[in-house]
Parts: sequence; C-alpha cells; structure tokens
Amino acid sequence: MTEKILADRYRLTEQIGMGGMAIVYRAVDMRTGHNVAVKVLRPEFNEDREFISRFQREAEAASKMTHHNIVNLLDVGMDGENRYLVMEYVQGKTLKEVIQERGRLNAPLACQITIRILSALEHAHRNGIVHRDIKPQNILVHEDGHIKVADFGIARIADSATLTRGDNVMGSVHYFSPEQARGEGATAVSDIYSTGIVLYEMLTGKVPYDGDNPVAVAMQHLHAAPTPIQNIAPDVPPTIIRVCMKAMEKDPAMRYQSARDMAQDLRMALEDRGERVAMPEPELSVRQPKPQIVPGEKTGGNSVSRIRQENRRRMIRMALTGLLTIGILTGLFFGGRAIYRQVITTARVPDVTGMDLSEADLLLRREGLTYKIVSVPSDEYAENTVSLQNPVAESTLRKGDSVILRVSSGPIAFAMPNVINMTQAEATELLDGKGLKVTRDRAASGDIAPGYVMGQVPAPDDMVTRDTAVTLTISGGLAIIPDLKGQTLEAAEIALLNSNLTLTPSLKYMDAQTPEMHGTVAAQSPEADNRVVENTAVTLTLYADPDRLITIPISVRIPESDSTVKVRIGTQAAGSTVEIDSRTYTLAPEDSRLIEDTLTVPDGREYSYFVYVGDVLQEQKSLTAQESDGSVNTNE
Repeated sequence: MTEKILADRYRLTEQIGMGGMAIVYRAVDMRTGHNVAVKVLRPEFNEDREFISRFQREAEAASKMTHHNIVNLLDVGMDGENRYLVMEYVQGKTLKEVIQERGRLNAPLACQITIRILSALEHAHRNGIVHRDIKPQNILVHEDGHIKVADFGIARIADSATLTRGDNVMGSVHYFSPEQARGEGATAVSDIYSTGIVLYEMLTGKVPYDGDNPVAVAMQHLHAAPTPIQNIAPDVPPTIIRVCMKAMEKDPAMRYQSARDMAQDLRMALEDRGERVAMPEPELSVRQPKPQIVPGEKTGGNSVSRIRQENRRRMIRMALTGLLTIGILTGLFFGGRAIYRQVITTARVPDVTGMDLSEADLLLRREGLTYKIVSVPSDEYAENTVSLQNPVAESTLRKGDSVILRVSSGPIAFAMPNVINMTQAEATELLDGKGLKVTRDRAASGDIAPGYVMGQVPAPDDMVTRDTAVTLTISGGLAIIPDLKGQTLEAAEIALLNSNLTLTPSLKYMDAQTPEMHGTVAAQSPEADNRVVENTAVTLTLYADPDRLITIPISVRIPESDSTVKVRIGTQAAGSTVEIDSRTYTLAPEDSRLIEDTLTVPDGREYSYFVYVGDVLQEQKSLTAQESDGSVNTNE
C-alpha cells in the first residue's frame, strides 16, 4: 500500500511495522505536512468480527487518553474496506532496540524511563484502561529522549463485558504476569508486573525468564525465581532492586497497587543516591549597576561641566524613553495580534457527552470544530449517543480542529450461548444473566426429557445483543390423546390421568338422543391419537338429558378486604383429582362479599367445592348432588 493515499489526506510513504493484526506505515498528513503513523487493519481481517472488535477496542482505548508519555490518537476512519487509525509519529527507536544496541542501561537512566512508563500507565488506569502488553517493543524512545507507550491494540476497558475468546493470553510471554499465564484476566497490577520485568531487563540487559518455548517461559513466571539483579549488575543500588522485585511479585496482592506508588518509590531510590529526578531551574541573580564616573569630572566641578553632564543625562533619558515607547508599541502590536488570534481563531470544546450525535454535530459546528467518530458498542448508551469525547469539555482548540467522539453503535454483540439439553431453569438463569429477554414455548418430544431445552432461536453462536428476543422450546414430553368417545365422565377422567393428560375444567353439553347416552362423551378436543405435550388439557362435550342434569346452588361469603381480590371456586368429584368446573371472580373493595352461583354436575357422585382467595385455600366443603341446599360459607 506504499504511496497509497488514504481518505484523500494521508499519503503512505513507507512500511515501518507489522503485527498480527495490523500494518503500520509512516505517512504524511497532506493538510498539515506533518509525519504521522497510520495503522491499517490487515486486509485478511476486514470481515473477521473478532479482529475488527479488537481494532475498534484500540481506537476506543486511545480515544480516552491524552498524555505526553502515550502515543496519542489523531484520527480514525475507513477508506473503502481499509480500517485505519492515525497516531502521532515518533522519530526514534523502540526500547528493545536500545537495549539490544547498548546492553544493560545505567540504573538512573533505567529508573527515569520506568517512571515515564508508569506515568503513562497511571493515566491509562485512571481512565479504566489496562494495557495488558507492556514490553520494550511497545515503548518508543524519541530521538530527543521522550518516552512514549504505544500499542493499546489488546488493551481492555476495565469495566466492559467478558473477555473475548483468545484474548485472555495475548501479551508477549516474556513479559506477561502470572495471572495472565494462568489464563485469567489482566488488571492494573498485571501492567505493573510487566513494568517490573522491563525494568529488570534494562538493569541487567536480559529478561528474567527464558526458555525453548512459550509454555516453558510461562511456567517460570508461575513458579521460578529470577536470577538476582546484583549477580548480573552489582552496581545497581539495593533500593532500586527492592522496587523492581516488589513489582515482580507473583502474588498480585504483594505488588504495588498503583503505578503512582511504584514511581514514588523509584524517585526516592534515586534521591537516596543523590540522583536528581528533574533538574531545577537555574537561579536568577539581580546585579546592581555600579556608579559610573565620567572622566575629567570632579565632584563640585564648574557650572559648564554640570550643564554638559545634565545635557548628556537628558539625551540618555530621551533615548531610553524612545526605546521604551518602541517596546511598548511593539508589545501592544504583538499582544493585540495574539489576542486577535486567541479570540478569532480558537474555540472552546463544548460538552457533548451523553448527547445524540445530531445534537453534538450542531454544537461542534457552531464552535467551528469538526469531529471524528469512533463507533463502539455500548450497553450503557443508546445507539448514536456520544459516550466519550477527546479533548474534554472546555479545552481550547484552533477552529477547524477535530474532536474525537466515541459514539455508541448499539448494544454489545456477543455469541448466543448453546442452551440445548439444559434444564429450563439452568437455561433461563444463564440467559437472564446476559440480559437477554427470554420467552418459552413447549413442544411434544419423545426423545428429550420433559423440562429440558430442545430448541432455541437464535441458534447457538449467532451474534446477539441485550435487546435480542430469545425463544426457547422446552420439551413437554410426549402424550397420545386416547379415544374417549362413548365413555362416562368418570372413565374419561381415569383414562386422561393414565395418559399424563388433564381435563379442561369447563364441560360442554349437547342433547342426548337416548336416555342411555346421558353422561357419556360425545366429542373431544384434541381428537384421539394426536401427539401432544404431557399435561395437555382435553376439552370434553357430554351428552346430557336436561331432566337428569343436577344443578347445585352455592353461596360463598368472602372476608372484607381493602384491596381487589381474586376468588376461585373449583369443583371435582370425590376421589378424583380432575376438576370439572372452575369459576373465577374478581372483587373490588366496594363489591359485595357474597358470591351466589350455581354449579351443574352430570352425575350423582359426591363432589367437593374448593374456595381459594388469591392462592390461599379458604374453605373446602363436600356435598352430594341430592342435597337441596348446597350453600358454602367461608366464614363458618
């Protein structure tokens, strides 16, 4: 891609680096003429969701940080299928190249470099960013001596969702922490461990752990002790060694808990040796002018001499006054021009965080500023809402400069879990924990045990978000509808129970053509031989001779209540668990507490009446169909 021009602005001049995810080019910003570094996602990953997500994560991490020891993000965008990041260009070498060329560094220089790495990490950690890949290859040494931390390509936003697959052991094996070697997530103290390894390498010229393969090196991080620094570099002060070894503790709780704490101890270690962390400003001295004696003049000389002396002084004063006037006018000119530039060509950055992108666009353009968008999924911010800006509000920029906006592209996408063959409770708990909205239906299955998931939409590994509607199909077992036609109601109840089925508690009746048909099943739904889930309710229609149907009046009194209550009256034959009738009543506080109704039963069996208020059994009463007074009073 050398000599290609991206976005009609960045002319790529040479390739300066290549990683597993991206290719880095030196480029010229044709608008400003400045050299920049352009990181382009490798073409083979343009359709790879994982690598695109990692590339976006680098842009997100960089957009949250502005620091003099961090390679700062200048622009982000796409040109055709090419995704790119524009970073400041650092003319110099990597710290790894410096160590390879010079061998071990002297202790004060190694400490100074480490302090600047820690300064960058402190800024990143305060912004919720864990670098996870601190190593000398990612530390840039500018030719003027400035230190810059680069490559947040696998940085992790500390409060975001679960690690993506393959990200848990990404750092270079010689520098990653024991917890990363175990496959656990990295934290801020993991970055401090890696910084300790880098300091060790600067002090000794070699890494503390090495081996024939990555697994061997990882095992040393977990179990081995490094060669003591004093054995390799006896001139390193013990105070500096103690700082380095504390940073390299295998137990995270024993390390420095912040980059600031480690930097402070390094400064104290330097001061113990008399090394200055920063050179003080030179003192300014004010010298008094010595009195000048004009040759040939004496104190108390004649008046001519005094006049000449006075004239000479007057001329000097006039010259000084003229020079002072010129200085003032020059100052006013340049000061006025500076004020003009300050007022006319600068702009204050408005606070657009939390705004819809269209609102942010209006405010920024009103201030004469442009903007670049970094699209990042978010469960916290609605789609097209600004979640972060850089620079922050009230910063001063030149008109025409760009503000980088992190804009929500919608909820975070993740792979749909596979819940098939889980129990309904297990699947619901897992999906609820991911914020998914779950509905369930049941289906007949002779292969999957009842209560287990036999199907799901979306399918496993489909990309979903928190707003995706998920439907689970739960096995209801398998039941075959028996042929109940011609059977008595009692025989039909038994047949349904034996088939793991139940009865719809609302019998239907049709006129019997002969007396013998009374009380037998005339029709059923579903029809016989249908395959259904277990516990399906079957609706029956009975033949009935109107003169032989038994109607029983009931009278139920419900306790007073200040709230609306639901009352259910269920009816079933003695010795049966199948309800043949069920009535539900909703009573408001002002409604009568007395319920009067009639129940119809098709035969002369003894029946029971159950009265539920809410879900609480209030009363149970057994009556025979021959009784004329079938009243039930729940206050008895």
